[in-house]
Amino acid sequence: MKYIVSIAVIGILLLQWTGAIPLDSVGGAMVIAAAVFVGALAVAIHEAWTRKRGVLGWIVNIVVSFVGTFLVAPLGGMVMVMLLLPFMDGSSSLAAAGGPQMSVALAGQMAIALLGSWGALWLVNRWR
Repeated sequence: MKYIVSIAVIGILLLQWTGAIPLDSVGGAMVIAAAVFVGALAVAIHEAWTRKRGVLGWIVNIVVSFVGTFLVAPLGGMVMVMLLLPFMDGSSSLAAAGGPQMSVALAGQMAIALLGSWGALWLVNRWR
């Protein structure tokens, strides 16, 4: 799990640093959502693979992972904005602030979203 989160955080930071995340359109949010989507899929596949799940177990893992991620991801974004609000230098958004504030927000949101995925899988595994 820690390797998946580390790789996902490095991946989203590389996307930002290379300019692949447009900051002035809806495309930026779509790229970030796609990166979180891929990270959640990696968490689900890893858990299904290591626990030797059957076909139904793989499907349940993927669905539960996505539900957990997309329930927690907006909360993670809100938490990161609240934490970084004093450092935004009067900007109206983190995208407008850019730079290190945006990098910290992206890394934190990715980590929180994947922890939500892992937490949802943990809850479902307690019921199995």
